[in-house]
Amino acid sequence: MIAPLNDAAVQTEGLTKIYKDFWGRDKVRALDALDLTIRRGEVFGLLGPNGSGKSTTIKLLLGLIFPTRGTASVLGRPVGDTEINSRIGFLPEESYLYRFLNGEEILRFYGKLFKIDRKTLNQRVPMLLDTVGLDAKSRKRKLREYSKGMARRIGLAQAMINNPDLILLDEPTTGLDPIGTREMKDLILSLKQQGKTVLLCSHLLADVQDVCNRITILFRGKKMVEDEVRELIQKKEITTIEARGLSDQQTEELRQFIARMGVNGVNITHPTTTLEDLFLRIVRENTPQGQSSVGSGPS
Repeated sequence: MIAPLNDAAVQTEGLTKIYKDFWGRDKVRALDALDLTIRRGEVFGLLGPNGSGKSTTIKLLLGLIFPTRGTASVLGRPVGDTEINSRIGFLPEESYLYRFLNGEEILRFYGKLFKIDRKTLNQRVPMLLDTVGLDAKSRKRKLREYSKGMARRIGLAQAMINNPDLILLDEPTTGLDPIGTREMKDLILSLKQQGKTVLLCSHLLADVQDVCNRITILFRGKKMVEDEVRELIQKKEITTIEARGLSDQQTEELRQFIARMGVNGVNITHPTTTLEDLFLRIVRENTPQGQSSVGSGPS
């Protein structure tokens, strides 16, 4: 095995993608000098509206397109390394799978592309189908008969057929009902418990808030903010003090001398916002008046 260049699951430095027009002139700056480090074993959220650069980032990490400037490495090796590609799983926003195969057949097909032996596939295929919640009847149906939610589930199973170290999920809860969404989030958390690294791209902020350790918010191709979720949603400019069982006199003294009182049962916390409020504030602050907040270029 080739030795890794670094210990990060994903690392980019100045990663930039500019799409050209017919005459070779700069047309759309889809990604602008992205510096990103994703640690091994974490669930990392990449957020942004349409056209913010999320899908462009994924395509660059998969080697499907080439950067204009900057560098990127995945699992410690440069993007495009064939050995590393076999350790990546990918669920695109739209899964284009063979409609005339059933659930079991499609997983075996992709398993053979990864050169997984038959014995391993015989164990892994039913396990994955159980994991994503497709019952015995569903897994025998042709994919052309699948609902969008079922297609999402089989797409996720396909992304895990090679037992990857890094899993890229692009809008994984698209088409799922509330129960399916909850099951998908539970599955993402279970992947983390198995030591997998997950890069989750989404605009459904509540979903990301439930499962991610850290997030980056992209807007018009630029990184606007990056931090741990709990740090981003705390309103540190406000402090709430909750105390139980105090007399009126103690309450008044607490108001005046809380820093020196040492009263038992005092709870000092910072109230929280939501990722949605944070996201909308960033978008509004960076959108010139009269312009749409939705990007016009590739996502």
